[in-house]
Amino acid sequence: MGQFGFFDTNNRLEALSAKGDPLEAIDAIVPWESFRETIEAVVLTPAAAKKSNAGRKPIDAIVMFRMLILQSLYNLSDDQVEYQVRDRFSFTRFLKLGIEDRIPDGTTLWLFREKLAKAGLIEKLFEQFGRHLEAKGYIARGGQIVDATIVPVPKQRNTREENEAVKAGQTPEDWEQKPAKNRQKDKDARWTKKHGKSFFGYKNHVNADARHKLIRGYDVTEASVHDSQKLDGLLNTTNTSRNVYADSAYRSAETEAKLDERGFKSRIHSRASRNHPLSDAQVEANRKKSKVRVRIEHVFGAQENAPGGRIIRTIGAVRARAKIGLQNLVYNVRRLVILERTAIA
Repeated sequence: MGQFGFFDTNNRLEALSAKGDPLEAIDAIVPWESFRETIEAVVLTPAAAKKSNAGRKPIDAIVMFRMLILQSLYNLSDDQVEYQVRDRFSFTRFLKLGIEDRIPDGTTLWLFREKLAKAGLIEKLFEQFGRHLEAKGYIARGGQIVDATIVPVPKQRNTREENEAVKAGQTPEDWEQKPAKNRQKDKDARWTKKHGKSFFGYKNHVNADARHKLIRGYDVTEASVHDSQKLDGLLNTTNTSRNVYADSAYRSAETEAKLDERGFKSRIHSRASRNHPLSDAQVEANRKKSKVRVRIEHVFGAQENAPGGRIIRTIGAVRARAKIGLQNLVYNVRRLVILERTAIA
């Protein structure tokens, strides 16, 4: 087996580019440096708080942020994304690192994400990228679609008594006596049922515009929260259309009144009830609404079909919110690549 020659790395990268490396397209459209000040304000220790300037310098904040984007794109664990960066030329190039440069290890990435999560910074970065989308001309158009999807986490094998204690906001006595076990228990996630099947985890409540299918806002809750409870907080006043689309789970007299009061036009599906089936006119109206509302399923479908799907492996609501927020941000990044490519074609 031959050794790498002087030009072998460049030749390999050129071959990857010729095949259409998707990371190059992402690298080109994201304004990475615009995030620097926001991130460094959270992750860097202020000079006045440092005891000494000695020691190894921290890894560049944008390199770390790029690594989080890679992790979310391919749904990799901290150790796996470190390995893949070491193994794959395309990943190393995406991080703007040379062969001999220091590569962040899994623990460093974990600590970086923890700082962002505890500071609630992922939501701010998502909003900042949203302003970038608008500056490029992708303003919210065509009405807004609100829906929620379940994001599963590893199931907890708890007893009924343990589950009752967790729901009451308490920590089971056996867990308190075993700190290692307690750390592995997600006390924020909840069970819910959908189409007769049970799921454990969280919900990703999103608002997407009908024209571009970009996520304009989101909220993360435990899975047991009903979809309709987050509708009011997700409504986007900047959409050029006042139409609000949602499935029948969101429909109620109270919701209709609130939408009307805020100047929105309800396009929420009508719902049949016992002994009161939908009229032909309501069925036809639902069919027309579905032609727009179904576009939110394209958003969730893209996330589900991405490597690893939507499942997350974190513990606790703070970390889940950060991971799901990153999934939403990465979806918008990938969607922008498609929109830009379509605009050129």
